[in-house]
Amino acid sequence: MPVVPAFILRRLYTKGSLRNRDDGFEFELKNSLGSGYARAVGPLTVDGEEIPREKVFFKLEEKETSFADVDDENTFGLPLNRTIEISTRGAQLDAGAHQIGMSFTVPGFGNLGFDFTDEVRDAEGPAAGAAGGAAEGA
Repeated sequence: MPVVPAFILRRLYTKGSLRNRDDGFEFELKNSLGSGYARAVGPLTVDGEEIPREKVFFKLEEKETSFADVDDENTFGLPLNRTIEISTRGAQLDAGAHQIGMSFTVPGFGNLGFDFTDEVRDAEGPAAGAAGGAAEGA
């Protein structure tokens, strides 16, 4: 199977989009790599700690789906040049930089994953001391 390096997949993350919401946090992905879909999505990680898949959702075209509900018949779509919102239910993130990781299973490629590091921003703009979101990690 072809291998897609994490530094390529990291381009999916929209830098500076990590922000708290009333009931958790969210960020955006924008696929500029090529249309595709995943048959399974692994748990989201924050600073190495897993968030249960049933508390993580993706939103595309106003339809919100839990990571736990992704399977062969209900896939995680990654249409080209479309923005996908990833959100969590539960605790908000503390101020400062956080490393977020995610993984998924894509037909023809197998298990893929990437992470990014960014600072939480609020609804009014970047967090104090934010550098605009650096993409780092594996």
